[in-house]
Amino acid sequence: MTATDLTPRPGAAPVGRMLLAQTALETRMLLRNGEQLLLTVVIPTVLLVLFSAVDVVAVDGPGKRVDFLAPGLLALAVMSTAFTGQAIATGFERRYGVLKRLGATPLPRWALLTAKTGCVLVTELLQVLLLSAIALGLGWSPHGNPLAVLLLLVLGTAAFSGLGLLMAGTLRAEATLAGANLVFILLLLAGGVVVPLSKFPDAVRPVLELLPISALSDGLRSVLQLGHGTPWADLGILAVWSVLGLAAAARFFRWE
Repeated sequence: MTATDLTPRPGAAPVGRMLLAQTALETRMLLRNGEQLLLTVVIPTVLLVLFSAVDVVAVDGPGKRVDFLAPGLLALAVMSTAFTGQAIATGFERRYGVLKRLGATPLPRWALLTAKTGCVLVTELLQVLLLSAIALGLGWSPHGNPLAVLLLLVLGTAAFSGLGLLMAGTLRAEATLAGANLVFILLLLAGGVVVPLSKFPDAVRPVLELLPISALSDGLRSVLQLGHGTPWADLGILAVWSVLGLAAAARFFRWE
């Protein structure tokens, strides 16, 4: 009879397994948070249904109102998850010492940030599916290259993630909460999401066009509403924001 080896084998699990477990945990925590669901799901959905049904603001371009609104609200969904939601959650995790304690575990710090990114991507996938289904039910007729849309969403996620982590890693949690919500409202109103940038004065329009939310919503609208090719100018703006935001977050993020 072969003896069973019961010798303890202390040690960390493989990094891949830890990364998957942390990503799943981050996703469950986000989906259980009522405030996060309000930002990521309820607000974009209500805005899509409301502004598609009610003639509140004038829209640009051909097609129905939903053809203009759907791309902008997909951009808003990316911002709400990658920037606003992530900044607030990470800021309070930092305040309560969660990040400090996780940093002392075998889970590498880069894996923790990767898990947060994975959580953002999973949530965005759910958002895109939900908003697209509702928009299609409202008569949305999307056009264009899906690969261009995917590239815009990925670069938009990188840009907003970098900015969200920069805010969460440098400001106090209360300041992050107030600042992230204020930025969300300002970019919702002035980022071409539901109000076309053509409605703004000529003096401020060039500045607004350089915002990441403007580049993302304009790029998505160029592809999905107008059927144009790859929007290289908008991708370039998002790429610059991605590099600057992620580099600044890596340089200035404080774990305590």
